[in-house]
Amino acid sequence: MSKAKELFERRKARVRTQIRKKVVGRPRLSVFRSSLHIYAQIIDDVNGTTIAAASTVDKDLKGKLKTGANVDAAKAVGKLIAERAVSKGVKEVVFDRGGYIYHGRVKALADAAREGGLSF
Repeated sequence: MSKAKELFERRKARVRTQIRKKVVGRPRLSVFRSSLHIYAQIIDDVNGTTIAAASTVDKDLKGKLKTGANVDAAKAVGKLIAERAVSKGVKEVVFDRGGYIYHGRVKALADAAREGGLSF
């Protein structure tokens, strides 16, 4: 395993450990960021199910976005995930940024999800 991947996995494990300590029955909003797209899903860890998911690959967003790898795309995904979560009755989540720094696309997604009605 490369050094960068090893460090990423270590950061990811550290974030997940802190989330498990602080979560009180709330689902987690998990973010995955690739070089071409951004994905978000709300996961209920107690039952092991995905409550809602959104990404730049969705039919709802694919035609509207110029690319899936910029801040505007992340904002659109954040609004969409919040809309889908609120329609399923989820308003409070824990934000799981994985091993990513809270900056740029990850921050834009989080801010848009907050504006859409999620609280974390």
